[in-house]
Amino acid sequence: MGLKDSFQELATSRPLFLTVYTTVIVGIVVSSFYVFSAVYSADNSSPDSTPWLDSHLSSISDEEFHQVSNSSPLPKALDVPTSSSQPSKSIWEVPPRNTKMPPLKTFRLTKELVQQRAKDSVIIVTFGNFAFMDFILTWVKHLTDLGVYNILVGAMDTKLLEALYWKGLPVFDMESHMSTVDVGWGSPTFHKMGREKVLLIDSVLPFGVELLMCDTDMVWLKNPLPYLARYPEADILTSSDQVTPTVIDDSLDIWQQVGAAYNIGIFHWRPTESAKKLAREWKEMLLANDKIWDQSGFNDIVRRQLGPSVDDDSGLVYAFDGNLKLGVLPASIFCSGHTYFVQAMYQQLRLEPYAVHTTFQYAGTEGKRHRLREGMVFYDPPQYYDASGGFLSFKPSIPKSLLFEGEHNIQSHFTLINYQMKQIRTAFSIASILNRTLVMPPLWCRLDRLWFPHPGVLEGSLTRQPFICPLDHVFEISVMLKELSEDEFGPGIGFREYSFLDNPSVPKLVQDSWLNVQLCQVGTKNCQLSNGTNSKGVLRLPRHSNEEKLKMVFSNFKDVKVIQFSSMQDAFSGFTDKAKEDKFRNRMKRYVGIWCCTTGHVPGHIYYDMYWDEKPDWKPIPPQTAQDDHPPW
Repeated sequence: MGLKDSFQELATSRPLFLTVYTTVIVGIVVSSFYVFSAVYSADNSSPDSTPWLDSHLSSISDEEFHQVSNSSPLPKALDVPTSSSQPSKSIWEVPPRNTKMPPLKTFRLTKELVQQRAKDSVIIVTFGNFAFMDFILTWVKHLTDLGVYNILVGAMDTKLLEALYWKGLPVFDMESHMSTVDVGWGSPTFHKMGREKVLLIDSVLPFGVELLMCDTDMVWLKNPLPYLARYPEADILTSSDQVTPTVIDDSLDIWQQVGAAYNIGIFHWRPTESAKKLAREWKEMLLANDKIWDQSGFNDIVRRQLGPSVDDDSGLVYAFDGNLKLGVLPASIFCSGHTYFVQAMYQQLRLEPYAVHTTFQYAGTEGKRHRLREGMVFYDPPQYYDASGGFLSFKPSIPKSLLFEGEHNIQSHFTLINYQMKQIRTAFSIASILNRTLVMPPLWCRLDRLWFPHPGVLEGSLTRQPFICPLDHVFEISVMLKELSEDEFGPGIGFREYSFLDNPSVPKLVQDSWLNVQLCQVGTKNCQLSNGTNSKGVLRLPRHSNEEKLKMVFSNFKDVKVIQFSSMQDAFSGFTDKAKEDKFRNRMKRYVGIWCCTTGHVPGHIYYDMYWDEKPDWKPIPPQTAQDDHPPW
């Protein structure tokens, strides 16, 4: 296990002089004045200066400003920020009411700013554009919840800079003039963002501080600074895309066994000459060729020379110029999207994770957000946890044989997924009729999903079969969240992650407003259409109820926050409106994606089909011709 609290600072003092006593008394008086002022301004502030948990920025629409709040308490701010070019160490303390936005030049990145925010000569930095504001707020809050305040956020557009300033976050202007929208992986703007990271590293290292550089699509689950301090000789400590464990404890990964790329989403730099030299060469490489991916460039340079080991114990290796000392952070606790969400490697090794980075996932930014929500580590605004119309959930029914019997192969995987998919389809139809948000069930898979042919799970990984797989392994989350034309696809249907009802952020008024629905067979005792519950508070609903019957039965329960079905097997017989059903079917067909990839066939992907059960000859096989290579609609 890693060092836990041994590196935490213990502040003790013994006043020796009267002047010290006087200073303390004056400080208390001044602090009391500021605390009173902060409380007063929070109670009487303008919409742009309300606390993060209480409101969104009034100048930003809900569509633009994605989920940015959480209902848990914020850590106490250290002091009140000012509008000077050297902001105080306060975080989450909004600027005083009626203050004006300082000029842009106030937010330039300077040595003074970095050193002011640093603690023990360490600064933790992330950056992004406005499209990632909710990720940034989540990133910051995780650190401040851990008692870590030596952070800075780089804003790539002025809209983000202003928004973060009014939220009380320590922000600086990267002068990137970046678009405010999501740029998408691999796009020219994406590569531009990567270059900005390198320029930032090259700019900060000469300031003489250690730099923990982070992507915004990761969160800290444990204070990493004590761990990093265990390796004072390291010039760089980097995460990786390693998916097989090389160690079973919390020591650095064995560099000789790390065959995957070093991942620059989490890495720590010390301001040594070798590190600064690498940063300069990396920057020059990328500026000379805009086709090079920043991560590939880093791997090429740092692996130019790799070996020998620095010593027998630390796990560090000489790299780059033969003088740079490199360490690879263990993939089990500095987790990728695979080691955390698919393998749960840290659980199997009985370790505590420090971080999770949303790599190895699908559906773009929406997929990243959903992954973090599944892990209950993403912070959303209060309305996310109390949706208009309430929620619908159900207990999935899966025979043991579909999970455990027979080989884990393509056929058994699709049989398992299809069985669950049919229940989910039914649940979506009922959610649509009742105008409720569907809480997805946990989704069980037999096979992993990757970008390349594989035997089902990666050899050497700790992936168990079967396992609860991320929703983006099967469903097209980006499509599910997209505003589709109602004329063609009917009304949108909200959904939540499978862990939603276990999230402590769900308010008590939702948790306490609950209706259990027990399906029953028509003709059996007390199984008849009724919008009343029995003596145990359970509503018995006949199987094969249609749209009109469902509306009638649940008309008296519109104010109930959560309706939970005992099962979705044969719960619904169909829509009474043919046009409505056609639109619903059009929507559902687009909700599922592909499994990838088979060996020995090109293409190797296989399309999921939401209506597989209506095709007697349906088989899980890849497209046989180019004309067949399309979704099933």
